Amino acid sequence: MTGNASSAEASATVGALDELRRAQPNLRLLTAAADLEHYGRDWTRRWTPAPLAIALPATIAEVQAIARWANVQGIAIVPSGGRTGLSGGAVAASGELVVSFERMNRVLDFNPVDRTLTVQPGIALEAVHKAAAEYGLIYPVDFAARGSCSIGGNISTNAGGIRVIRYGNTREWIAGLKLVTANGDLLELNRGLIKNSSGYDLRQLVIGAEGTLGLVVEATLRLTDPPPASQVMLFAVPEMSALMRVFAACRKRLNLSAFEFFTDRALHHVLAHGAQKPFDEISPYYVVTEFDAADEAQQQAALEVFEQCLNDGFVNDGVLSQSDAQAAALWRLREGITESLAPYKPYKNDISVRISAVPDFLDEMSSLLTREYPQFDVVWFGHIGDGNLHINVLKPAELADADFVAQCERVTKLLSEVLARHGGSISAEHGIGLVKKPYLAGTRSPAEIELMRGVRRVFDPHGLMNPGKLFD
Repeated sequence: MTGNASSAEASATVGALDELRRAQPNLRLLTAAADLEHYGRDWTRRWTPAPLAIALPATIAEVQAIARWANVQGIAIVPSGGRTGLSGGAVAASGELVVSFERMNRVLDFNPVDRTLTVQPGIALEAVHKAAAEYGLIYPVDFAARGSCSIGGNISTNAGGIRVIRYGNTREWIAGLKLVTANGDLLELNRGLIKNSSGYDLRQLVIGAEGTLGLVVEATLRLTDPPPASQVMLFAVPEMSALMRVFAACRKRLNLSAFEFFTDRALHHVLAHGAQKPFDEISPYYVVTEFDAADEAQQQAALEVFEQCLNDGFVNDGVLSQSDAQAAALWRLREGITESLAPYKPYKNDISVRISAVPDFLDEMSSLLTREYPQFDVVWFGHIGDGNLHINVLKPAELADADFVAQCERVTKLLSEVLARHGGSISAEHGIGLVKKPYLAGTRSPAEIELMRGVRRVFDPHGLMNPGKLFD
């Protein structure tokens, strides 16, 4: 490209932004370099942010105006929430307009009869939890990033979290959506209905679409009753093969709301980050589980499960929470892992298999990672009760970022082949984004991918909604 051509394009882009300013004088637009960097990336940190500008709409009408302007100008849009994703789904690295929903962060309505909460997409998950609690109900989707992730982002990735085993993923709790399409139309999907068999459920297409089908501008969330009083139990597990045996024993006797695991390396980093050591002796694996304990019989059942697992050799130590503070301390051992690893710029895999496939998959995956990563610190943890595992490979300080990623990508290709053999997914709860595009074919058949492309073309014929994400 010649210098003159580049200059002409830049001038045209500036003119397009000026036109948007004139058409929407109350729309907040940011162009400072620090803002472009802040809003142009997510937790992957693997791409240099290079957005055109940042738009912060406050109303649905402003979002529609942005979409119509982008459609006419041929300028791509990247939706932005809390940007806590790990797949590059919120990265803007090619001159896109970032549409941040941080100003659209309010609760709009509570319906006590339908037991629904209608919210704007920029509201944090933790704020939703607090709002539901004010009405004596809960929104049960939950995970460690609750304070910074947004509902819009949760919807775009069909987020799961720590209580999927009991409550399912985000899509089970979305009663209705409002969506602004690429041409600026406003669609109201499902309208909060429980039963609705009037054709295709476009709401479910939008959930997990990573912003490629339009911009979610409002969501109606289903709420439910709080669970009974619960307790948390931490097990020290001597070998990997015992993990699913402990799960089977717990699921048989207890009403589980969570069943999580982590390795000794994960514990090492969390303890270094300030958590309290749970046992004197170190075990290679740990399980933290939460279960109903509203009466003495349920509490006794938990003790009996521990004794059974101890006698069978599935665990070699354990602790049962006796207070809310102790339960929080035990949960910190699991929920503090991601934060404790952040300084190491980890390369992350977020994978899933059927629960029944977990034992065989763990064996094969463990052998693969031991063989291919002999020199790296590899930290595992995850929602083993629903088949979702997180693999974190920590970058040595002396290794260049590009070389580190290249080595990890080579192993991810091998891992994707293992997943395909076990019928698994390369993305359990963070989407495909930019990071996992090369491995989509291991999860979806060519016919499925072509149908997905067709759906995307119908919703966004000019390819302006989060382009480059999911597939090219």
